[in-house]
Amino acid sequence: QVQLVESGGGLVRAGGSLRLSCAASGRTFSTYAMGWFRQAPGKEREFVGAVNWSGGVTNYANSVKGRFTISRDNAKNTVYLQMNSLKPEDTAVYTCAAGRILASVVAGGGDYWGQGTQVTVSS
Repeated sequence: QVQLVESGGGLVRAGGSLRLSCAASGRTFSTYAMGWFRQAPGKEREFVGAVNWSGGVTNYANSVKGRFTISRDNAKNTVYLQMNSLKPEDTAVYTCAAGRILASVVAGGGDYWGQGTQVTVSS
């Protein structure tokens, strides 16, 4: 069982930056691929980025490539999403997910999900 808790969301102006954190419970965190997803009001949940168990392989949605960076610290059981050059269209609830296989996480097939943290980007 893995429990995920996101933090770091907030209100930021367009062009600004935020760093989201997702803290995981359990001693098996380092064996899971981790992903970030977002859902804006009235829209479907969409994939943002993912990282494999070691941090050596990452995958990003085209909409955030070059602006967002996902990383992890297995010693701290935490995965991060550094978001730069934020745009109003990045406004959403951001949720992290954990899964055994990176490809499955990218496809939205996480085994465990957090509750989410709100990110609002003003123009």
